[in-house]
Amino acid sequence: MRLGQHDLDLRRRVAVMAIVNRTPDSFFDRGRTFPLDTAVDEALAHVRAGADLIDVGGVKAGPGEPVTPEQEHERIVPFVEAVRERTDAPISVDTSRASVAAAALDAGAQLVNDVSGLVEPEIADIVAARPGTGLVVMHPGGPPRTRPFRPSYDPDCTTDVVRTCAALAQVARERGVDGQQLLVDPGHDFGKTTFQSLEVTRRLPELVTLGHPVLVSLSRKDFLGEAIGGLPPEQRLEASLACAALCAQLGARMVRVHDTTATVRALRATEAILGWQPPLSAMRGLD
Repeated sequence: MRLGQHDLDLRRRVAVMAIVNRTPDSFFDRGRTFPLDTAVDEALAHVRAGADLIDVGGVKAGPGEPVTPEQEHERIVPFVEAVRERTDAPISVDTSRASVAAAALDAGAQLVNDVSGLVEPEIADIVAARPGTGLVVMHPGGPPRTRPFRPSYDPDCTTDVVRTCAALAQVARERGVDGQQLLVDPGHDFGKTTFQSLEVTRRLPELVTLGHPVLVSLSRKDFLGEAIGGLPPEQRLEASLACAALCAQLGARMVRVHDTTATVRALRATEAILGWQPPLSAMRGLD
């Protein structure tokens, strides 16, 4: 996958996508990075810690106050411009609005992370018209910005995830997006119970068979908190790292995270254990 000046080889390496929320009501940081200067500093810190790309969002994924297109534009585009002046690291934009995606890409972003299931399919046209940009399509599991209530799938959640992601990827390709510039995301917690998110994780290889790199966005999410006893987001780091390492082994090639340093270390160790990459330092018993 080529993002701007960067080639991401995702065959035997897992890329780290670091989260920066330009929202006042995000579930984890509670608006800590809402101010523009703080958000830019956070992005640069993630890059120094080893993030492969930055993902910025201007609308909370879950239920919350309405955000107009103008507000979302103001939260995202100045951030992209400011970060682009300081680093050439790829920037991803978490949006479901074609107008915001276009403005962000024109400002210097290289990836659109659409968690809505292509509610505005014109996003694919926008990506296709700009070489060196990519698109993430995700299984939303229901209307955007809603919480699930006893969701059911026929015949099961994972089958629906694979079927939906395949259909979304097909729509994007038909609208001109290069297949090598597409990622698919199973949408952990989106329209899913904890049991369903855990099932999708175990069966991740079924999504891998679609042939597009799999992005997992699981950092500090509810299904992990419930898996370890109902712990709040600030106590879910260890579960997030365990899940990231397991997803890498099961075929994920990009992980969206809040905790870059810890995740980079966990994934580099996982890659070395699996024999995908050599150890970054290997002097024990040799000197």
